[in-house]
Amino acid sequence: MQRSSDQTLPKVNHAGHRLDPGILREYDIRGTVGNTLKETDCYFVGRAFGTFVRRQGGRTVAVGFDGRESSPIFSNAVIRGLNDCGLDVENVGIGPTPMVYFAMKSRGLDAAVVITGSHSPVAYNGIKMALKAGPFYGQAIQALGGLAAAGDFERGSGKTAAVDVQDAYVDRLLQDYTGTKNLTVAWDNGNGAAGEILRRLTKKLPGKHILLFDTIDASFPNHHPDPTVAKNLVDLQKVVRENHCDIGIGFDGDADRIGAVDAEGNIIWADILMAVYAAEVLQAHPGATIIADVKSSRVLFDEIARLGGKPLMWNTGHSLIKAKMQETHAPLAGELAGHICFADHYYGFDDGPYCAVRLLNILSHAGKPLSALVAHLPKMHNTPEVRFPVPAERKFKIAGEIKKRLLDANKKDVTVNDIDGVRVTSPEGWWLIRPSNTEDLLTVRAEGFTPEGLEQLKSQMIGQLKSSGIGSPF
Repeated sequence: MQRSSDQTLPKVNHAGHRLDPGILREYDIRGTVGNTLKETDCYFVGRAFGTFVRRQGGRTVAVGFDGRESSPIFSNAVIRGLNDCGLDVENVGIGPTPMVYFAMKSRGLDAAVVITGSHSPVAYNGIKMALKAGPFYGQAIQALGGLAAAGDFERGSGKTAAVDVQDAYVDRLLQDYTGTKNLTVAWDNGNGAAGEILRRLTKKLPGKHILLFDTIDASFPNHHPDPTVAKNLVDLQKVVRENHCDIGIGFDGDADRIGAVDAEGNIIWADILMAVYAAEVLQAHPGATIIADVKSSRVLFDEIARLGGKPLMWNTGHSLIKAKMQETHAPLAGELAGHICFADHYYGFDDGPYCAVRLLNILSHAGKPLSALVAHLPKMHNTPEVRFPVPAERKFKIAGEIKKRLLDANKKDVTVNDIDGVRVTSPEGWWLIRPSNTEDLLTVRAEGFTPEGLEQLKSQMIGQLKSSGIGSPF
């Protein structure tokens, strides 16, 4: 091992550093490059997180980064901060976020740091952190900011070694491949960080594989890398139809989320994809708990119950989902945003390429198209996820006001769930209002069994917002 020596980083003192509070998000650190997130900030994030790891008894950290222009520079700054805490770093270089988590898990390291802007606009970058014992999020990230400001750091002289884990990661993905049928698959990397991994993976998978935008390019010249937005899947849909593919698979910028389209090019959203995974997982784990977030379709929760599992609705947020997964020993958990985690055969973190391998297994063994695997599920009518601004001082109060009014009304056919905002279920379907953890926004969504039912649900939701002094989001 050699000592990390980044000559480009400005000299910094060790008395502490104030991080812009706006970059301290619920699940990670995220800011605009050169404005709210600079090289020096990254150094002090390394110092603060490194101090946390040291005080938890840790000694080793995996570090990796995505393809954004600032990511190598930010990575070097974080590594220097970790080294200055006395931590040894294994620098795994450029690649998807789950590859860095894999390095931590497979190599027995104590923590992981990924420099990634994920699917944020090109002006952004960020830092994701994880511990061997579980996700690092919420109050821990806020405490990190306080630690950086106080300058209460551990000190030391750690070393850094470059470690190539790409082939080991691909081999681990393939370890759980059980397919017996050659498939034609289109893969849309969206110019994200998984490009090289997908090239290596598809060379070893049987069948025909068509790679879209596998060159890592953080200007995202073809489309934005977010498979939860329909317009970003247009290229994938076109290639699937033109090449008669069995399936199309897309990833976000750091490949910890998955999107899919069937052989006809129809989008299979992540909550419906979860129903497909649940059918397989519950065969191996009868009666197991399967977790999904509050934004997920009622179809998913009903399907888990029909399959004999225990559906558990939980807070939105991949870190919160992973923490609940550990607590309940659930073999599968996921959210509408495409973060899907397997503890069945795998490590329990969100890994887009691994989810893809599991999906290919299912298709290969089913002997029928993906559309047939979801054909029995009710066809719901829903709104998109709508986000709209609200006054900061009102953001967290509105859901509680709505809950109180609904409970006071005591309607026997209405169920109110306040696990994350307020989700209201009635015979027509359900609607949800939840506050953003990071911005002064409310998120709303509604899903009905019929178009008429959906309009009724939207009217109910608009009426409740009006009663709290908030205008219609539609």
